Amino acid sequence: MKLNEGFLNSIHEAMALLRTRGPAEATAAIQRALRGEGTRAANDTSDVTVSSPVDAPRYRTNRYDVPPRATERVRTDVEDRGHFSTHSYSNAAGRRQYRLYVPAGTASTPMPLVVMLHGCTQDADDFAAGTGMNALAERHRFLVAYPVQPKQANPSKCWNWFRPGDQSRERGEPSLIAGITREIIAMHNVDPARAYVAGLSAGGAMAAVMISEYPELYAAAGIHSGLAAHCAHNLPSALAAMKGGMHPAEAQRVQCRSLAPQRPMIVFHGDADATVHVSNAARIVRGFEKQRDGVNEERRSGKGRRDCTVERLVSRAGVDAELWTIHGAPHAWAGGSARGSYTDASGPDASGEMLRFFLEHPRQP
Repeated sequence: MKLNEGFLNSIHEAMALLRTRGPAEATAAIQRALRGEGTRAANDTSDVTVSSPVDAPRYRTNRYDVPPRATERVRTDVEDRGHFSTHSYSNAAGRRQYRLYVPAGTASTPMPLVVMLHGCTQDADDFAAGTGMNALAERHRFLVAYPVQPKQANPSKCWNWFRPGDQSRERGEPSLIAGITREIIAMHNVDPARAYVAGLSAGGAMAAVMISEYPELYAAAGIHSGLAAHCAHNLPSALAAMKGGMHPAEAQRVQCRSLAPQRPMIVFHGDADATVHVSNAARIVRGFEKQRDGVNEERRSGKGRRDCTVERLVSRAGVDAELWTIHGAPHAWAGGSARGSYTDASGPDASGEMLRFFLEHPRQP
């Protein structure tokens, strides 16, 4: 049999069914492929359960805001339609692998790219499963890249956001992440004005470094439970910053480096976070102020969801930011899936809100 694209897609479907529904479903998919019937139609949702958005009059819902537990099967099926592959990138700073999700089908126009930086002890697959970002990519047509921090670079697989050699443009880990981003833009149908960076915890801190050092590359950043760029210069100062404090000398160092925000940012942080103190969220948005016109602060709540306070901010140059303080939330990705680590299913949908914010903010000249 000729290994055409339809047959290969059927095999991809069979492997996905083996993982999610068992050998009987996988065998049936292989038999369909051998008969030349191809994969199930993309619009065949006869065995897929979809729930309605949370009934929450005071909670602003959008097309991405769907309860994560109710969409668990949907996310799995949708993700398996695209291509999730492993690549590597090297430069003078070293080598890093990355996983890349490309949605199925051919794009008629260049697509956005979201670069996702995992937290400590995580990897690309774990972070992808927990955030559900691949499912959003399939539905809304964008690419997702997950650079991987190996144990050789950090025993806990943390991005080294606190080391001077990994905080500057075209040096260390920032140069590797930027190189991966440029490589994907060059090799795929990506809109260079809609490349974004996001991360959790240590990955969030590194995302803050990336948007600070590469404003010409990234249009906006999403920082979840992270820290401000350049708030530490070694491990002791990093631990102090994580606990909400800062040595006077470090505070002066940060003040000297403070620059006006150049790109939009959306920040999420739980006020019960025992790993990275919530005060770090305010430090990330230093340089932004509450908007003079319109609604600046909104308290949101919903059935089965944590309450949160959303502040809309703007810099003097007109750069937007949003600060989401999630009440009672731990050190975890809000609205995430239990399929991944460090997730909080009862939180607001951080992935959906980040995507919404990103798509509202393409890079301006």
